[in-house]
Amino acid sequence: MPKFDYSLNYAELDLRLHPELYRVGVGEQGVLLVQPYKSEILPHWRFATPEAARESSEKIYAMFLDYLAKGDFVGADMARKFLQMGFTRSRRYANHKGGKKYDGPVPEDKKGRSGAHGRAELPRSPEDPVKAESARIFKAKWDEAEANPEYARLKGEHRERYG
Repeated sequence: MPKFDYSLNYAELDLRLHPELYRVGVGEQGVLLVQPYKSEILPHWRFATPEAARESSEKIYAMFLDYLAKGDFVGADMARKFLQMGFTRSRRYANHKGGKKYDGPVPEDKKGRSGAHGRAELPRSPEDPVKAESARIFKAKWDEAEANPEYARLKGEHRERYG
């Protein structure tokens, strides 16, 4: 599977006009880079409370379905990534008070990429039940998106066409 291409100038690149440049990558790669989707989806992304997570995940899932209806795989995949990120960030805050998982700053050459990058994981706090519930809400919508047959079809077509 081709890796997400971090070398592209995403600030000036419209992936709706150039879907051939988009690579799914692994997990949430590119979720805060790919335009115009970042600007469309990010304002709706919230997970501080279960109520906010429910409203956010439902809105983002509706956007996911709208992108699918338009045959816009890149948009649908970005919405799926925001649902995934809602889950992972909620879990991080559920497990680590303040949301800080690793010790020390991210090395400059690794910014924007996931993983520890040689840093030590901080000890877990007692689980925050509010954030754990937010995570559960996002996970359910993320799973629903992943299981969508039209999403799977468009993903296969995108990979076949563009790599």
